[in-house]
Amino acid sequence: MSRKLPYTPEDDSNENVKRYEAFLSNRSVSGYFDVEEMESIVDYYLRKGRTKESSKALEFGFKLHPNSAALMSKRAKIYLATGETQKAYSILESLGEQGDYEVTLLKIDALIRLERNKEAHLLCKKLIDLESSDTDNVCLDIAYIFLAQFDIESAYKYLRTGEDFNPSNEELLFELAFCYEQKEETDKAIATYNKIISSDPYAAEAWFNLGQIYFTLQDFQQALIAYDYARVIRPDDSLSCLQKAHTHFQLQQYSEALEEYHAYEAMAAENWQTYLFIGECYERMEKFTDAIVYYQKSLDENEENFEALTGIAICMLEQELFNESIPLLERAIKLNDSAPDVWVYLAEALTGIDDTAGALIAYLKSINLDADQPDTLMAIANIFMEQAEFELALQYYQEALQCDEHHELENIHLFMAVAYHHTGNDIASQESLKKAMNENLDALKLFLELCPE
Repeated sequence: MSRKLPYTPEDDSNENVKRYEAFLSNRSVSGYFDVEEMESIVDYYLRKGRTKESSKALEFGFKLHPNSAALMSKRAKIYLATGETQKAYSILESLGEQGDYEVTLLKIDALIRLERNKEAHLLCKKLIDLESSDTDNVCLDIAYIFLAQFDIESAYKYLRTGEDFNPSNEELLFELAFCYEQKEETDKAIATYNKIISSDPYAAEAWFNLGQIYFTLQDFQQALIAYDYARVIRPDDSLSCLQKAHTHFQLQQYSEALEEYHAYEAMAAENWQTYLFIGECYERMEKFTDAIVYYQKSLDENEENFEALTGIAICMLEQELFNESIPLLERAIKLNDSAPDVWVYLAEALTGIDDTAGALIAYLKSINLDADQPDTLMAIANIFMEQAEFELALQYYQEALQCDEHHELENIHLFMAVAYHHTGNDIASQESLKKAMNENLDALKLFLELCPE
């Protein structure tokens, strides 16, 4: 499951960048920018991942301010962004001990990337001591560096230090909750998000992330409550809308799920996947005509849509339109022949038109892809029974029984009793028949009908 970070607006209205780009396009006569303005321009492009434009802006800045140490640190930052860590560190070292906050953070970042962790942690301690009046935010900045390198434990250590200094720093608490999630300390993550919410009930991201945790835990009722709050706070948030729809679906509340999926449809840029969700809702409601309409809409937007083809085929199987379903399943198999389920659907369709040989081949292909399918194994055994291949039937009944952990296979002991009888193993037949009679009072009657001799 994905999570949301605290909301930060996109810096698309950066006036310095607009003025800079206007100058490059000969739409502005003013080509002078002070050092801080050039720093903001370089940082803007870096945040957008546009390192080439960032480098170009930096060179322009050096023409205006050739000896700027601040711009030199930006050059190091660009080198870090492009993976040239040693070059970045050399620049940072050349700047000396100037006590510049950003330079120190960049140096910590470089040391971590160079796997000089001991030096990095010493520098972290020095920075925290130096900025002791703002410990929580310093620890948060340090934690971001470790999180970027997927060092959860180190990030967690500094976030805990920051929390001890200021337990109300909301942004820090978000990152701490994320660390708890990564450390699989779910209860602590939930407690941390609830701490944020108790301080700020309108923290939509906290409600959303809380919903994500509960969804992963399959506690769908609690997830629904959390997503509901997220939706109320931000009605136009598409991701909360989608997750709320998924939660209703998991709770088998298909009408409510449809309402949310349709709301998401109005927000999404493309909808072929949304149509799949809507189609599946209608399918679960046994409104197969409506389901086919939406599966077809999905297929129209994405012709190589395996799920849509399979969805339409299933709806046709449910309506016993076996001949119509087979070409769709064959198309789906051409797109993905390694999905066990689609081979089972094809087998069911072929069984519906009495093509037993073709059905057997399809069932066996499915089992080759996934042997842990008790229903499919039993279907294969039943075909061999009909063909009087009793030894083979027994083999597959036994395999099905081994896979049937929840004891859901109906009449399997009865069929095994019949198969054992036909192979001459009357003792095993009687044992299976006793088990069948414990499960079904009519088992003996059925056995005698199948084996009148």
